[in-house]
Amino acid sequence: MSVKLPTDTQLAGVAETLGMNLSPADIASFKGLMGDYVAAYNIVDLMPDMLPPVTYPRTPGVKPAAPDNPLNAWYVQSTVTGAPGGKLAGKTVALKDNVMLAGVPMMNGSSTLEGYLPDVDATVVTRLLDAGATILGKAHCECFCMSGGSHTGAHGPVLNPHDPTRSAGGSSSGSAALVATGAVDMAIGGDQGGSIRMPASFCGTVGMKPTHGLVPYTGIVPIEVYIDHTGPITATVADNALMLEVLAGPDGYDSRQLGCTTAPYTQALGQPVAGMKIAILTEGFQQTGAEDGVNAKVREAADRLAALGVQVDEVSVPMHLLGAAIWTPIGLQGLTQTMMLGDGYGTSRRDLYVTSFMDFHRGWRQRSDELSETLKLAMLFAQYADDRHGKRFYGKAVNLSYRLRAAYDAVLADYDAIIMPTTPMTATPLPGPDAPREEVVARAFEMLANTCPFDITHHPAISMPCGMVAGLPVGLMMVGRAWDEATLYRLASGLEASGDWHDW
Repeated sequence: MSVKLPTDTQLAGVAETLGMNLSPADIASFKGLMGDYVAAYNIVDLMPDMLPPVTYPRTPGVKPAAPDNPLNAWYVQSTVTGAPGGKLAGKTVALKDNVMLAGVPMMNGSSTLEGYLPDVDATVVTRLLDAGATILGKAHCECFCMSGGSHTGAHGPVLNPHDPTRSAGGSSSGSAALVATGAVDMAIGGDQGGSIRMPASFCGTVGMKPTHGLVPYTGIVPIEVYIDHTGPITATVADNALMLEVLAGPDGYDSRQLGCTTAPYTQALGQPVAGMKIAILTEGFQQTGAEDGVNAKVREAADRLAALGVQVDEVSVPMHLLGAAIWTPIGLQGLTQTMMLGDGYGTSRRDLYVTSFMDFHRGWRQRSDELSETLKLAMLFAQYADDRHGKRFYGKAVNLSYRLRAAYDAVLADYDAIIMPTTPMTATPLPGPDAPREEVVARAFEMLANTCPFDITHHPAISMPCGMVAGLPVGLMMVGRAWDEATLYRLASGLEASGDWHDW
């Protein structure tokens, strides 16, 4: 796509947008000075795009027939067979549909992206295949991942495997539902406000949001660099640790991977938990919409750990109740600037920029009415805030996230983990097809108050099922020290081994 000099009219329009008052003579002068820039851009355009090679053959992505997709959890199915041996040999995997799989359609839950075929495999895809996994396709997710429910995707809601009238959680809705039904052994999820852990909670699976930067985000559609996380959703703690062991570590591209420290996570499985210490977070049981049954099941799980010899105390971090408010400017203005106005990437960081995606994604500007109500709301307020106040609230929220991180770290200096309900409630009813915007939005964000604080503080956090209330799973969340996922797996495997959570 060659670059040309702007016309006088085009340059005058650019100047007006930038608040510059230029005379016709000024415009002619500036235009005359731009020749070298145009030449440089065209030199760049003619050079090859340095993308990693695609090494594993795959079948085209095909949408399954409705009878073969009862929960609407698949977007497309495609078989990619990995190496003949490895840690994940024999394991099947679904990819959240914001993860690039070369040659296989990706729509990230939005009709504005339908028809896009990535030309690169995400780093996590290559690592899964190198470890012997077989990828079976792409799982439905929410529209540009902007929902904690499972009802904003362009192809309709993903249904909860325990009650199809209820939400599967989001935004990694299809990933959790496919694991819960046994359609796949493992799935990749993404988490910017809780989108691995919330569907894990609603569907009864194990979901790990690793420390920020532990798993490379390369080749996955970003929302906002400060809160982008990706990680495993599995049926068991053991599979989760195994999958993270394969996924973790720097890839040389992702600028999020500062200080990345890995560990042999599977070695923590089955280790005695007696003598360990956990802190029940008081405020984690006080969120709006908290259900007594959920709170009770999480406390009963803590009692199970106590019976295994774990010291259990209760602590208070009052600032936890402000975590969602602090997350909001980062989440709203960050996603608008990076994911939408920034063509999916933005600028000013080291990364692998998938330019074919950037080119295709720009088309949302002509189709913005097709975006979900949740994404429209976020973008409208973010742009309003930016126009009126600039980036100061984003910056102040990031500054406050350090204080929030320090508050949790003060607890984690004395305890191995902090625990609370993952979501304050069990899976909520899906909005009807004619539900008002207010209900659609409420059902998208009502469950994230306990999860989103740890996206901005970057602590690892795992959700695991700890019982049932009225036939629906309850999720327990354990939060640990940065880069210390192994301790969380040790505690989680001990709790999992204490009995079948369906009967708790």
